[in-house]
Amino acid sequence: MIKAAILGYGTVGSGVYNVLNSNTRLVNERAGREIEVKYVLDLRDFPGDPVEKQLTHEFDDIINDDEVKIVVEVMGGLHPAFEFTKRCLEEGKNVCTSNKELVAEHGLELMSVARENDVNYFFEASCGGGIPIIRALNDCLTADDIDQITGILNGTTNFILTEMAENPGVSFGKTLKQAQKKGFAERDPGADIDAYDPARKIAILSSIVFGSSVDYKDVYTEGIRGITSEDIRYAATLGYAIKLLAEAKRTEEGIRVYVAPFLVDPAHPLYSVNGVMNAVYVHGNMLGDAVFTGAGAGSLPTASAVVADVIDAARHDGKRAYCGWKHDEKLVLASNDGIRRKNLVRIYTEDEGKANKVFSPDGFLDTISLGELEDEIAFITPELSEEEFDNKVRAFGKVISRIRFY
Repeated sequence: MIKAAILGYGTVGSGVYNVLNSNTRLVNERAGREIEVKYVLDLRDFPGDPVEKQLTHEFDDIINDDEVKIVVEVMGGLHPAFEFTKRCLEEGKNVCTSNKELVAEHGLELMSVARENDVNYFFEASCGGGIPIIRALNDCLTADDIDQITGILNGTTNFILTEMAENPGVSFGKTLKQAQKKGFAERDPGADIDAYDPARKIAILSSIVFGSSVDYKDVYTEGIRGITSEDIRYAATLGYAIKLLAEAKRTEEGIRVYVAPFLVDPAHPLYSVNGVMNAVYVHGNMLGDAVFTGAGAGSLPTASAVVADVIDAARHDGKRAYCGWKHDEKLVLASNDGIRRKNLVRIYTEDEGKANKVFSPDGFLDTISLGELEDEIAFITPELSEEEFDNKVRAFGKVISRIRFY
């Protein structure tokens, strides 16, 4: 038997407790030994809940108990999650987490502490919720040289963009409120709509794929706050969908990592990923293309990924598990300035002549079918690098919006 503790009894923590108790026989069978939850740490009381028997308010109860070999950190945030995780690793306890913020900020240090103490730090649920992408990268695709990973890694923004596409004319603000009402968006949605959340996730995945640590603060990040119903209508007219994509790609100039809204062609597998679903597209030199799709959030999907890590921790108790994120040095990212793409640009009608001179588009889109857009026109640029596009905008002046083609 191996004893475990859960730090936090919120949405994910209660889900982990539920999965371990509901699927006890299956979990034990796959772990190769019995797993028992000895403690659940939370500041609150839960009268009448089965967790009362294991509930503690004192972290020291866990850290001082040598029987506890696996700790599940699902508190969220950086503090005290970082301090608790580090102490557990230093005391020779394996840690499993869903805390993407902590992994992105301190993952390199925590894995170094884990190595020094011959234990494991597992974080499958930190990227893509219930999608087993980290385990696939660490275990299933180890024979491949992965050169690209692209994902829809945030269910909130994917829900908003899908709803706007399916309900033409509905504003971003109204759709955001709907997402909040359904529980898909936080009261403060900044981490989602400003794309800090997918930036953290692609930084974690990049660190695994390319071996060295990617700092999420170095990732070019552009969210969906500026996407309007007019942008959605232009995309639909062209037959494209707007998706918030996070991508890491090996190029001749180095590793490029970025997050931004893109116009995605129907032929691409990420085009049809809608609602709160997440998906990760991977390209390897032997495998070719593979797509992993599933629920990107929610109590039980995330808890399922955490419990998979608990099983892995039980299997590897006393030995180290392989992780592609193995080098302590920080990866210096290549500039995105050289990336060449076409762009959908919206401008005011009065600036058509200047746009012809500066951007040299092939032509302008017909806006008559879009309804009330009488004061503006749109065009598709030739392929331009980011630097070239920025220079042209400086020469042109204000544009209404710009969205890149993927």
